Amino acid sequence: MLDILTIPQLPLKRLISDFIDLLGSSFSGLFAAFASIIQMADTALRQGLNSIPPAAMILLIVGYLLCRRRGLAAPLVGLGLAMVWNIGSWGAALDTVSLLILATLPALGFGLAIGVVIAESRWARSLLEPVLDLMQTLPAFVYLIPSVLFFGVGAVPGVIATAIFALPPFARAVALGLSEVPAQFVEVGRSVGLTDPALLLKVKIPLATPYMLTGLSQTVMMSLSMVVIASLIGAPGLGTQVVESLSQMDFALGIEAGLCIVILAITIERILEAGIAGRWIWKR
Repeated sequence: MLDILTIPQLPLKRLISDFIDLLGSSFSGLFAAFASIIQMADTALRQGLNSIPPAAMILLIVGYLLCRRRGLAAPLVGLGLAMVWNIGSWGAALDTVSLLILATLPALGFGLAIGVVIAESRWARSLLEPVLDLMQTLPAFVYLIPSVLFFGVGAVPGVIATAIFALPPFARAVALGLSEVPAQFVEVGRSVGLTDPALLLKVKIPLATPYMLTGLSQTVMMSLSMVVIASLIGAPGLGTQVVESLSQMDFALGIEAGLCIVILAITIERILEAGIAGRWIWKR
């Protein structure tokens, strides 16, 4: 019987290391330029958010929820945000929101493209769905490793790791929504002479919007969870306070930061829910 111990060990670790070194040396200029763009966008967005007075931002959010018929959620969200401001975590919360926005936008863009390709092509579906399965199976911490290797530490690798981590749910939602479009609507579109791109833009995507909005909510929530984890590699925000509480064994600081994260998550979820399902108060 063949002894498995006598089989030479695959040099998998060395191959991966050589591949990473090759990428780093071949595309170092591209990575540096990409990092500079993200860093500039993050700086501009954080400055813009911090230029808005906290009281004004809270009133805007509460007013929006009230206008979207969310009378119970509005005051609770307002009180929660006021508490975040009161305990001095408002700046960290805005840093988290900045990273969340920068990570969510590319995740939505690439997710939309991948979802369309999966829905429109069988061979692409057979190729990309296992990749999405793998991406959703990998632990969140795994995404931090290549981000640090190529982009160092700080906000930039946090944004990139978060965008990659949050991409699969939206891609799957887009693919599911497009595949669930009733065939009769597609036939009507073809009968009036719509080309495939026009059919996609004018018929399929509008009908798949409910699925896409659900995927949007999932993507944003996953981005928020990953942004907090990304604080382990230097990404600013509320997650930094969690890391500090662990390093200093400060239980009170950890609870305080955790409450702020929960309040921020609830606020974002309520805003998304109001935008998706709510109606303006002046409409019947």
